[in-house]
Amino acid sequence: MSEKKIRVLIVDDSALIRGVMTEILNEDPQIEVVGAAPDPYVARDKLKTLKPDVLTLDVEMPKMDGLTFLQKLMAARPMPVVMVSSLTEQGAATTMQALESGAVDFVTKPSVDIQHGLAELAEQITSKVKIAAQSTVKKRSQLDSAESAERIKTLAAQSAMIKTTDTLIAIGSSTGGTEALRELLEVLPPNTPPILMTQHMPEHFTKTFANRLNELCQIHVKEAEEGDSVIPGQALLAPGSYHMELRRSGAKYYVSLNQEPPVNRHRPAVDPMFQSVARYAGANSVGVILTGMGNDGAAGMLEMKKAGAFNLAQDEKSCVVFGMPKEAIKTGGVDKILPLSDIPAAILAHLKMVSSR
Repeated sequence: MSEKKIRVLIVDDSALIRGVMTEILNEDPQIEVVGAAPDPYVARDKLKTLKPDVLTLDVEMPKMDGLTFLQKLMAARPMPVVMVSSLTEQGAATTMQALESGAVDFVTKPSVDIQHGLAELAEQITSKVKIAAQSTVKKRSQLDSAESAERIKTLAAQSAMIKTTDTLIAIGSSTGGTEALRELLEVLPPNTPPILMTQHMPEHFTKTFANRLNELCQIHVKEAEEGDSVIPGQALLAPGSYHMELRRSGAKYYVSLNQEPPVNRHRPAVDPMFQSVARYAGANSVGVILTGMGNDGAAGMLEMKKAGAFNLAQDEKSCVVFGMPKEAIKTGGVDKILPLSDIPAAILAHLKMVSSR
C-alpha cells in the first residue's frame, strides 16, 4: 500500500506562480497538489471540499491580503501554512507578522524571471512543505498582559540576584524559531548576560526580525555586524547569508561574520556559532536549542557540553518541529529538556547559581 501523500492547496493571485508551484510540488512523489485558488475567498471554499494538509499562501493578494486570511484561518481552523513572500523590506515585515500569526515557515519568490527563479528554489519549496506537514500547529496562545507582566516581574526579581559574570547565552533555532525566540526573549530582564542567536533565515529578513524583537523586548536586539561587542543586555542575531562566530580579545568578546560554505545546508548555521562559543567561552556559557528541523546545532552543543557549558533543549510538546532539539538530546549534549515557557527561568536560575559561587 502506497504512503499517503501530502495534500497541498496553493493560494496565489498569479496564474504563472500557481502553475509553476503546482509543477514543482507534483514532481515530488510524496506531495500532491489537490487544488489552487486565485484569492482567499475561493481558497476558503476549496479548504472545505479538498481538506488539504498544507496551504501555500501568497502574502500580497487583491480582495483580501494573505496576512488577513491567515489570521482568520488560524482563529477558525489552524493548519500548516507556508507563506510565499517577496524579497522586499515590506515583504519581510509582513512575513514576520505572518509567522507571529501562526504560519510555519516561508519561501521567498524572486523579483525577476519568476518561472526560472522558482524552479531554482524547487528543493527549498518541497522541503518546507514537507516540514510544514510534520509540524505541530496550535492556535496562537497569547499570554494575557497581566500574566506576561507577572512572569517578567518574577524573572526580574530572580535576575536582581545575578552579579556580573562573564557568562554568555547562545541560542540556535529554525522552523518555528521566530516565535520561540520572541517568547523567550521578551520576558528576559534588561541585565540579562549577552546573547548570541542563529535562526535559519535569509538575508533581508534577519534585520526586520531583529528590529521587531527589539521593539518587544527589554533587552536590546540587533542584527549582528562584523566586530560587534558582546555585551550584557544585548542580543545579536546572525545576519542572513553569514555564519556568526564568537571571538575573544583579552577580556572582551566580540563576533566575527563569514561567508564560508553552508553547514548542515544552512548559512547562517548554528554549529559554527556553538563551536566558537565552546572554544572561547567554554564553561562560561549557556546553550539553548529550540524548535527546528534537522540536526544543525547538535554537534556544536555537544562541544559546548564537553567544554563545561550548561545546555537546555526545548521539549517536544512546545516545539513546532522537534528535530533539532531531538538530535542534540541524542548526542548527550543537553543538561535539561524543558517547555519553552520554562527556559527563561532556567537560564536565570543557572546564572544566579554561577554568580553565587
